[in-house]
Amino acid sequence: MKFKIQSINISAKKGELKLPVKSAVLNSEGIAKDAHRGDWHRQVSLLAQEEIEKFSAKFGQDFKYGEFAENITTLGIDFRKTKILDILENENVSLMITQKGKKCHGGDCAVFQQVGHCVMPKEGIFAKVIKHGKIKPEDELVYKPKVFKIAIITLSDRASRGEYEDLSGPAIQNMIQEYFASIDRLCKCEKLIIPDDAVKLKNTILHCANAYDVIFTTGGTGVSQKDITIETITPILDKQIPGIMEMVRMKYGQQNPNALLSRSVAGTISKTLVFCMPGSPKAVKEYMTEITTVLEHLIYMTYGFDNH
Repeated sequence: MKFKIQSINISAKKGELKLPVKSAVLNSEGIAKDAHRGDWHRQVSLLAQEEIEKFSAKFGQDFKYGEFAENITTLGIDFRKTKILDILENENVSLMITQKGKKCHGGDCAVFQQVGHCVMPKEGIFAKVIKHGKIKPEDELVYKPKVFKIAIITLSDRASRGEYEDLSGPAIQNMIQEYFASIDRLCKCEKLIIPDDAVKLKNTILHCANAYDVIFTTGGTGVSQKDITIETITPILDKQIPGIMEMVRMKYGQQNPNALLSRSVAGTISKTLVFCMPGSPKAVKEYMTEITTVLEHLIYMTYGFDNH
């Protein structure tokens, strides 16, 4: 979906109204020369002209571009339908949505002082610059919803030889697709079946890392000689997330002590989340049920967004 930039607005100091400019340069800190630029996630603020017009009609007062401290005033997009990690771009620049709305500053806001309300905290969005370049009023941007890429890796000698039907991989796919649909997000899954081979597993994980948002493995978490998943993956994790798997073991272990024997782990490789689960469909259901309660927040945390 395409929409248009109506105005680009900047201010030299924080707390001042932003004024329209003929063009602007987006760099690694946001909009050059704007007071709100910096090495953080709220580099560029955007507000739809449609929301400004509604606000103006409600209070019987016209407001100029930049008076709500928005860097970019747009026309033709409903930011209420956008989500964090979605992309706004054209051939010159790319922005990633990082936050929707903000805390109202009340008395520190010029518009709030005039009418006692402000539209930016509820209807505005914030973005981080992904691709540097120049923008100007009348430029068009394209809205692209984030599509989460999911890798599902089943470890099984028999399944890899076609001697056994993989049931756990499809179970993960069904549950993760249902989960993303429930939060109105898009996802694309790729399933792989490999033998219980440490070298092949490590190479597969490293190949998928950074190319996928989430990697799920199933199988190889037990204590037999063939169970090599944990020994293979743990050393290549940047950070471990032990709480999720510990909670699953304790919760379901109370009903079935065998659940306590799983050595499942979770962690990150750069911005990719990795979850290593047992090889049975029943265990997959138990683990996925708990993982999906925190998955969206975990994804935001890997990007440095602490959106409670």
